[in-house]
Amino acid sequence: MGEVFHRANTRIGQNFLIDKNILQIILKHADISPDDSVLEVGAGKGILTRAILEKKPLVLYSLEIDRSLEPFLGELSDTFDNFKLFWGDALREGFPSSFDPCPNKIVANIPYHITTPLIWKVLEELAEKGLNYFLLMVQKEAAERICAPARCKERYPLGITLQSMGKPRILRLVTPESFRPAPSVTSALLEIRLSTKTHLPNCPLWRRLLRSGFAQRRKTLVNNLGRDFPELKKEIATMVTTLGYPATARAEELEVETWLDLLEVFAKRVDK
Repeated sequence: MGEVFHRANTRIGQNFLIDKNILQIILKHADISPDDSVLEVGAGKGILTRAILEKKPLVLYSLEIDRSLEPFLGELSDTFDNFKLFWGDALREGFPSSFDPCPNKIVANIPYHITTPLIWKVLEELAEKGLNYFLLMVQKEAAERICAPARCKERYPLGITLQSMGKPRILRLVTPESFRPAPSVTSALLEIRLSTKTHLPNCPLWRRLLRSGFAQRRKTLVNNLGRDFPELKKEIATMVTTLGYPATARAEELEVETWLDLLEVFAKRVDK
C-alpha cells in the first residue's frame, strides 16, 4: 500500500500509538497464542492490529467506527485470513452476534472518553461467554479509579465490580509522546484478569446497589440506600452495622467482600 495520509479525529478520541517499545510490552503481557480469540476496539491505523495478527491468534475481531481508516485496515483484511473487521459503534450497537468463537481476550487502545461505558458494555455482553482478560490503554486517572482500594476517594462502581470479578492492575504509565497526536494526559496500561462472578454486570440488584450507594458521595451509605430502597429504610443501618461498618460509613469505605455480602442481604429482602 502506498503512503496514505490520515489526520486523527480527536473528536472521537483518536490518538494513535507510535511507540514500538510500548507495543512490545503490550504483546508480552497479552501473551497471545494460537488458541486465543482476541477483540480489539478502536483499530485505528492498524499498528497494534498488525502486531496482534503477527502473533497468529485463532482470530482477531477488530471494531472501528471511522470508515476513513479503511485504506489502512483493508490491507490487513487482504493479508490475514484470521482477521475479521467490523465497522460500527460498539457502545450504540453492541458487539456482533457473529463472534464465533467468543473472544477470550480484549487488547486495545480505546478512546479515553468512553472507557467506563465501554468496559461495562464488554462485561455485560461478553464476560459470561468466556472473555476473561483485558489489556487496555486508558487514561491514568481512569486506571487509578478502577484499581482504587477501599477508603480511597477515587473508588467507584466499575472498579468495585471488576475487583469482585478478578484482579485489575496498572502495568505501567505511558507518556503522551508515545502517541500521535500526543494526548494532553498521561496514559496507563491496565490489565484485568477475570476469574469469578461473571454474572455481576448483568445483575440488576448489584448495579442498583452500587448506583444508589454512590449517588451522593458526601452522604452516608445508609442515607443513599435509604432513598432508593424506601421499603428497607428502617433496616439498612442495621444491615450495614451487622457487616462490621458504622452507620456513618460512606460507599467508598466498603471492601469488595462487604459489597458482595450486602448484595446477598438485599437479595433476600427486596421484592423480585
